[in-house]
Amino acid sequence: MGIDFEDGQDTGTVHRELLPGARNWSFILRRGFLLRLTDPRGGANCSALFYNAAEKLERYNMADTLKAQHTARLTRGHVCYSDMGRILVSIVEDTCGWHDPIGGVSDAALVEAKYGEARYQEQRNAFHRNGRELFLIELGKWGLGRRDLVPCVNFFSKVTVDATGGMRLAPANSAAGDFVDLRAEMDTLVVLNTCPHPLDPRPEWAPKPVELSIRRAAPLAEDDVCLNSCPENRRGFANTAIYHCQY
Repeated sequence: MGIDFEDGQDTGTVHRELLPGARNWSFILRRGFLLRLTDPRGGANCSALFYNAAEKLERYNMADTLKAQHTARLTRGHVCYSDMGRILVSIVEDTCGWHDPIGGVSDAALVEAKYGEARYQEQRNAFHRNGRELFLIELGKWGLGRRDLVPCVNFFSKVTVDATGGMRLAPANSAAGDFVDLRAEMDTLVVLNTCPHPLDPRPEWAPKPVELSIRRAAPLAEDDVCLNSCPENRRGFANTAIYHCQY
């Protein structure tokens, strides 16, 4: 069982760790478990990809997720759809209120142009990383590669679009202690990195950490906020139930 690091009390958490800024991580979140992402300092960005752990050709689909729920942001009550019309994870709690599904991730050219060159040879673990490379590192551990990169979700980041179509990262979207809870609706490969958002306007390289914790989720109830947020989600949960042979 997990231990609350603040007061030493057992909280029912089965895993907990701090992912430093500009780092990568991946794991399988089993159906019926919940992943909490917490921004301990404020101003973090956590980019995430989701894949069906049993058949990784099925993966998060940004377009279907947004059009099915008539939204351009993600928050409590929303779900992340796969390209098969099933639900990978549901957002069951959220203190931040806005998570970016359209901004993408940084690449090597963007990071060098914005922050300058900082190589491992000189900077050691403080060298500059980029989101695309970190995603590819983690995907490689699961037999996946460049062709498996899809648009990601940037948790804790808010992107707005002006009248001319220009996108901007809203400052101070996430405060210290903000969190989002993701409930796995099927066994889901979760791939994360904590590089700065590609639209981050700050000139200095200052990636923020994100805390990860995993615990058992409560069973899906008829009054579940994600199930009832829109008619399309009821169909998505039904499709997922068929996949699990529960009808």
